[in-house]
Amino acid sequence: MADPKGFLTTPRREAPRRPVGERVADWDEVYVPGGLLPIVSAQADRCMDCGIPFCHEACPLGNLIPEWNELVTRDDWRAASERLHATNNFPEFTGRLCPAPCEAGCVLAINQPAVTIKNVEVAIADRAWQDGLVPARPPDRLSGWRVAVVGSGPAGLAAAQQLARAGHTVAVYERADLPGGLLRYGIPAFKMEKRHLERRLGQLEDEGVRFRTSVEVGRELPVAELRARYDAVVLAVGATAWRDLDVPGRELAGVHQAMEYLPPADRVCAGDLDVSPLSAAGRHVVIVGGGDTGADCLGTAVREGALSVTQLDIYGKPGDLRDEAADPWPTYPRLYRLSAAHEEAAALRTAPAADADARLFAASTLRLTGDAHGHVRELHLVEVDAARRPRAGSERVLRADLVLLALGFTGPERPAGGLVDQLGLDVTERGALVRDAEFGAGVPGVFVAGDAGRGQSLVVWAIAEGRAAAAAVDRWLTGSTQLPAPIGAHDRPLAP
Repeated sequence: MADPKGFLTTPRREAPRRPVGERVADWDEVYVPGGLLPIVSAQADRCMDCGIPFCHEACPLGNLIPEWNELVTRDDWRAASERLHATNNFPEFTGRLCPAPCEAGCVLAINQPAVTIKNVEVAIADRAWQDGLVPARPPDRLSGWRVAVVGSGPAGLAAAQQLARAGHTVAVYERADLPGGLLRYGIPAFKMEKRHLERRLGQLEDEGVRFRTSVEVGRELPVAELRARYDAVVLAVGATAWRDLDVPGRELAGVHQAMEYLPPADRVCAGDLDVSPLSAAGRHVVIVGGGDTGADCLGTAVREGALSVTQLDIYGKPGDLRDEAADPWPTYPRLYRLSAAHEEAAALRTAPAADADARLFAASTLRLTGDAHGHVRELHLVEVDAARRPRAGSERVLRADLVLLALGFTGPERPAGGLVDQLGLDVTERGALVRDAEFGAGVPGVFVAGDAGRGQSLVVWAIAEGRAAAAAVDRWLTGSTQLPAPIGAHDRPLAP
């Protein structure tokens, strides 16, 4: 480290966001373009170069964080990019989308604000692309083995890239019209502009990966035919079977799942649609679910011109400081965090009936009521305690013309006679696909990676699992592997 006292003398500074009034008028990323470079070297210098860097263990990818922090302080962007890409195929994705469990594990975070690891990561990634430091790496020769990857989200893309670089012929099958999974049709552009995805897809194609879109394996393409074409198959189909809300009035028009609402908004940004059929414009919106997907719906509804937006979180409002009894360092703590979307709602006061940032905590939905035409108009809720027991006299009613359900996911979709049935795969109690320590699905040559086997998780876990599954496939095909991978990634505890 350039300054051994940097963590004592330099305060934490995060990437600056554009003014709220400016950014809600477009779909561009919320951060000031180029705002990181003037501050990131000093922020990297806050790294303590710990004897035991707990950020390694906190990161599912095992990122070499102290190493690239030091290289950034030296202004050595080439070496920093090499160390970053040694463990992470897509750092521009994680640097924008990951909640940064590495920062929770930062030793400095024991009694001070953590190093801005996530900001340093994305700065390295963006600078590497700017300086032409991320060339395609096609293999010197082909192995003769053919691998199909089903699903083009971050797990599938990571597995595909690793396998292609090992010399295998790789094809990625995606049921949507374009590859990317939730990175394309789920993550709003204001969190990650699609140009970052397109750039990586171009790199994968230059490395030999081929994409087969608008093909649902198990329906348009029978599994038996897929297995006959390829020597191995990686299932990276995600966990897209959503949880529902079992309350009276669920059947009313105007009640939709978050993943029915977000993809059309992405298509509007891409120019595929003029207006989303589920647009929040001119509507009172209530979002049921307090997680990141709910916040994505919140930011989208604000940009679409909702009259009001309220987000319901069944958990109580967390504190500003780590609860050492419940979440001791270096675990990921539950804290009150103000995302860009919540900051926008607070500044614009889109939901005067809710807290300043449009959230209602400890709120449980009782029922939905509608008008004579069968369209939702009100959401009835009650305040609950930590055990989710209703508090007497706390029932209230919110105006709701559009209700969005962001309650998480249980596992892969399993239509009758589809992919899972055709392969005869087993499913866990939580809905994920059963697999062994080598990512094998119990069918020779079939492997499972990402949320499909792990359950709903983080983008960083998806990439880690894609890398680990690729190493397992390479080892199964050839008897050994040179591919690096987080060992036993799927056996580690679930990330927050």
